[in-house]
Amino acid sequence: MAISFHVRSNSFPSRSHPQAAHVSEQLARLRSSEEASTSSSSSLCQRIDNIQELHESLDKLICLPVTQQALSQEQNKKAVEQLLDGSLRILDLCNSSKDGLSEMKESLMEIQSILRRKRGDLSGEVKKYLASRKAVKKTFQKVQKTLKVAHAEDKKEESLAFFGEAESVTIALFDSLFGYISGAKTCGKWSAVSKLMTKKKVTCEAQANEFTRVDSGFQSEKTLKMEDVQILESFIQDLEDGLESLSKSLIKYRLSILNTLGH
Repeated sequence: MAISFHVRSNSFPSRSHPQAAHVSEQLARLRSSEEASTSSSSSLCQRIDNIQELHESLDKLICLPVTQQALSQEQNKKAVEQLLDGSLRILDLCNSSKDGLSEMKESLMEIQSILRRKRGDLSGEVKKYLASRKAVKKTFQKVQKTLKVAHAEDKKEESLAFFGEAESVTIALFDSLFGYISGAKTCGKWSAVSKLMTKKKVTCEAQANEFTRVDSGFQSEKTLKMEDVQILESFIQDLEDGLESLSKSLIKYRLSILNTLGH
């Protein structure tokens, strides 16, 4: 399942091209990781790293002379616009994620300070933290409404199927990330993409993670553990670092697409 980018040119690199083959291998690994029934902090961070590496590879594919020539043709203007729109949607998701995580981390740091000093407005900071989490989820749901997922073209050699598939697995990553943050039920077998494309019901299971453990502690300040808060802050920092690297790769990738318009 992927977003379709039809290109009217036989000069675009086929899947047998070394760089195209490398992208295909990366996409296969990402699809395999998405099929896992559960998510963990380490698996999410690894998926972000893999998505970042994928976009570096896509950037190299875009920069190939044969790709530049194909995309610079007037009849392929719409395909280039689709690539730009898709990259912007993903960049928006990335930036929204970073902003929300930054707000949560700031609240967690203040909560740790209050716990260490054993004085301060703990309840107020807890409310601030929970509000930031709620805002992250709301922002993602708003952006998610703009996402469009469709089937790839049957004739792979005549389409930019790589880029559509890349957008789909990246959307699935952010769907998993925000579900993890909100403590939502998790689903495997490409359910993230399936839910965007169909009304098919998928069996899901609730999960306990760094976020939900801290939530449980917030239900009673007496059971709140400093260790849980520190673990969550560390995890958020790892996510921020990964998303920052992904953001840089996305910007570079987007600039490469824009450069094709000047050819």
